[in-house]
Amino acid sequence: MFTRSLLRSTASAARSARVAPRISSPIFVRGVRTFKQEDQPRLRIGSTAPNFKTQTTDGPIEFHDWIGDSWVVLFSHPADFTPVCTTELGAFAALQDEFTKRNTKLIGLSAEGLESHSKWVKDIEEISKLKKFTFPIIADVDREVSFLYDMVDEEGFKNLNGGVVQTIRSVYVIDPKKKIRITFTYPPSTGRNSAEVLRVLDALQLTDKKGVVTPIDWEQGKDVIIPPTVSDEAAKEKFGDFTKVKPYLRYTKV
Repeated sequence: MFTRSLLRSTASAARSARVAPRISSPIFVRGVRTFKQEDQPRLRIGSTAPNFKTQTTDGPIEFHDWIGDSWVVLFSHPADFTPVCTTELGAFAALQDEFTKRNTKLIGLSAEGLESHSKWVKDIEEISKLKKFTFPIIADVDREVSFLYDMVDEEGFKNLNGGVVQTIRSVYVIDPKKKIRITFTYPPSTGRNSAEVLRVLDALQLTDKKGVVTPIDWEQGKDVIIPPTVSDEAAKEKFGDFTKVKPYLRYTKV
């Protein structure tokens, strides 16, 4: 996937001339900043998504303000014009209306500048047959957001200061309270599944609203599980009919 970057040994020198994003962690001067693991936030499910200020293809944003009262899917890429990432961005863009129906904003990230992003978007529109690519892409030139969100693999971390990084390939689903609800991290060789991101978003929103949990391979319209903490009496009052397979496994419809 990333052979193009291996041929661009001079790219890191050119980055210093680009517009660098500014975020809420310490500001640094290119060439002086050193990424250290001990400075990196430990992000878990339930952690507050770190806030940052940055440049995007839709203009500058402060992330928490941009989220507002929406859900967000943030997904990242190591560079522009990479084959797997191009197909992924196109797939997410094709599902834009479905995410919008779920009060969810999409935002991408790639470790290159705005000028490159703008050219890449034209390729994405052409390849994916999109009328218009409609969500922002973060210009994480100095990889500061990538560091803040721990998006790289072990080898890639060593190269955050300017070498080749292949695995800025993470997905975060963030709720309106700015809490991280689910994360995925992919190797460079394996494309993501946009339908799976939409599926887990449906599951998260349903379980928040109805107080249920979802079984393996759950999709909209299928039965859900009543949590074991809910008694049979309370389940009957809340959900009506349910199927009791085991005392701890009860299915119902919502």
